[in-house]
Amino acid sequence: MSDLPIDRTGMFDMALELLTSRALHVAVELGIPDHLANGPADTAKLAEITGTHEPSLYRLLRLLASVGLFTETAPRTFATTPKANALRSDVHGSLRPFVLHTLGVLYPAWGEMAHSIRTGEEAFTKAFGEPVWQYHGTRPAANDLINQVMSRESENMTGDLVAAYDFSPFGTVVDVGGGEGALVAGVLAANPGLRGVVFDQPHVVTGDVLRAAGLADRAEVVGGDFFEAVPRGGDVYVLKWVLHDWSDEKSVEILKSVRAAMPAGGTLLVVESVIEPGDDPAPSKILDMVMLVLNGGQERTREQFDALLDAAGFHVRRVLPMASSSTSIIEAVAV
Repeated sequence: MSDLPIDRTGMFDMALELLTSRALHVAVELGIPDHLANGPADTAKLAEITGTHEPSLYRLLRLLASVGLFTETAPRTFATTPKANALRSDVHGSLRPFVLHTLGVLYPAWGEMAHSIRTGEEAFTKAFGEPVWQYHGTRPAANDLINQVMSRESENMTGDLVAAYDFSPFGTVVDVGGGEGALVAGVLAANPGLRGVVFDQPHVVTGDVLRAAGLADRAEVVGGDFFEAVPRGGDVYVLKWVLHDWSDEKSVEILKSVRAAMPAGGTLLVVESVIEPGDDPAPSKILDMVMLVLNGGQERTREQFDALLDAAGFHVRRVLPMASSSTSIIEAVAV
């Protein structure tokens, strides 16, 4: 044992990153990025605005300044940074809902990760007493927050999607599990001749995003269950961040449901992270653990996607990486 190599470099930082994440959540929950939008402010003023204990608030902001979120411009006075600006409530594609949901609503689930590792089961139910989608479906505040998360993330990546993939040959795009419709709105805006269908659970699809974008006359929202059936009549179907929520067996069920709505030769775009081999750090490997804990899902390798799609009656034509995202477009054809 004495001959084993030992490297403690960075290990304390790795173990304590949880506290930095929680500090980030507290700052966002208090609205600190918004309060600094108009210029630097001292912690006495910020404590008065947020109803917090000034010495403790200073210590929180000092920690977050040390990791580049804020900057201390004078003693006990802080200013925003480009990273903090991404957390403001008034910016396009704000990450505020993501932080509030992932580090707030979902926080108890992360403490049950060991349950998933021991059993292979999702841990959300152990933490909350019911599965993740049922939980959100009966709690409007949590449901609204996760819808905001998905919409913001779709807004952030849609530019990459339309740059990487040519939708112009198609007449109608059907987004299966399309949430509030942010992806369809982005695709329609970039392709004036295209029509869209957003399909998701009835309590999710409202059409608000499409109406706000002035695209309601070119799109339809449909509520339903993608395990039972999906709308027919599309030229290209999209599954964005859907399959990673589910086991292989459930994913094949979803894919077979989509395949049943499509003619032979129809196009399916699976928009997901693809895990590359090797030890290099990758967001997909973190997200893989998130999916395991929340709902027993997973991120997958190219070979795993090939097997899933083949089992449901598709053939993978190509995989297109997106420029500034860890997500790829897996283009498959119905056979």
